[in-house]
Amino acid sequence: MSTTDLWYVSYGSNMSRRRLGSYIEGGRPPGSAVTYVGARDTTMPLADMAVTLPGSLYFAGESRTWGGGVAFYDHDSPGATAARAYRVTVSQFVDIAAQEMHRIPDPGDPLEAVLLNGLDGARHQAGPGVYETLIEVGRHDGLPMLTFTAPHGLTSVPHTAPRPAYLAMLAEGLREAHGWDEEQIAEYFATVIRGEGDGGLTAPPSHDRAALDRMTEDPDFAGGPW
Repeated sequence: MSTTDLWYVSYGSNMSRRRLGSYIEGGRPPGSAVTYVGARDTTMPLADMAVTLPGSLYFAGESRTWGGGVAFYDHDSPGATAARAYRVTVSQFVDIAAQEMHRIPDPGDPLEAVLLNGLDGARHQAGPGVYETLIEVGRHDGLPMLTFTAPHGLTSVPHTAPRPAYLAMLAEGLREAHGWDEEQIAEYFATVIRGEGDGGLTAPPSHDRAALDRMTEDPDFAGGPW
């Protein structure tokens, strides 16, 4: 298992440290219908930082975990995307990516060798899946900053509204990483959540912090139709 580090840049629910913890330590995040096995290396990141990526955030598809649309990042579309970068090992990044695609982490995952050798042209298509397009968005402290997204862009697919539980995880991450208050978070969501199907902006669903707290306290909530 490699101990070489990189920066994993999340623009979605993994901006929440406890949500990321489900992929690393294992477990089920509040509001989710899925329990994760965790990474081979269960050490949580010792360093993280707020970053803003050039490009656009959008929501599309239908999440098996949350229901509703999930976040994708279009690096080539004008805009600014709030994100959080975590310093992780290469093997941890590979295991996070595997679980995003509903796979069990595999010590023989060929993506690990790809990352150790560096991305050719700052991009790599690991597969056809929605989170299998890797992009190097920069470097920090001499280490690559990597994220993963879909092969399609913002204008190529219908947009679907995210569920409140999913938005609540994003909101938690924005508070933790960027120090935003509820008004700033609501304004950001209003700029990135587009109308279903037509790409136009629409009013975002609730991401109330109290609602997320209620999910955490109710062990049956996560078993709902998410």
